Amino acid sequence: MTHTTSNSKVHEGRNLKRFREMLGIKQDFLAFELGEDWNQQKISLLEQKEKIDSGLLEQVSAILKIPAEAIRSFDEEQAITVISSTFNDNAAVVNNNPVFHPIEKLIQLHEEKIALYERMLKEKDEMMGRLERLIGSR
Repeated sequence: MTHTTSNSKVHEGRNLKRFREMLGIKQDFLAFELGEDWNQQKISLLEQKEKIDSGLLEQVSAILKIPAEAIRSFDEEQAITVISSTFNDNAAVVNNNPVFHPIEKLIQLHEEKIALYERMLKEKDEMMGRLERLIGSR
């Protein structure tokens, strides 16, 4: 497979690093998946290359489970321009995911903890009463 990159500003190694980091994958893991000839230092050097051999790029993209073309063509400046123009044009961002407020979750957890402590105290008091009765009956 040959390179068909039309934008000379695209840095494949840097793009590889960005995608790897977004996926939460360490250089050591990528090196392990590539085989015995690879180590963390070699991955670091690979991520510094402007162009990556097509065969190797295909291997890496398969490990990361992303299309090789995404690594070949991702241009940060274009992405920033698209994002910037989207927000500067007052475009609406629709989020269909439900929102969980962390403060509400903390309050809920705190209330559950208080209820647990109250149950534990009640059990302790019941156990102390049983022990006192047991000792008193001797």
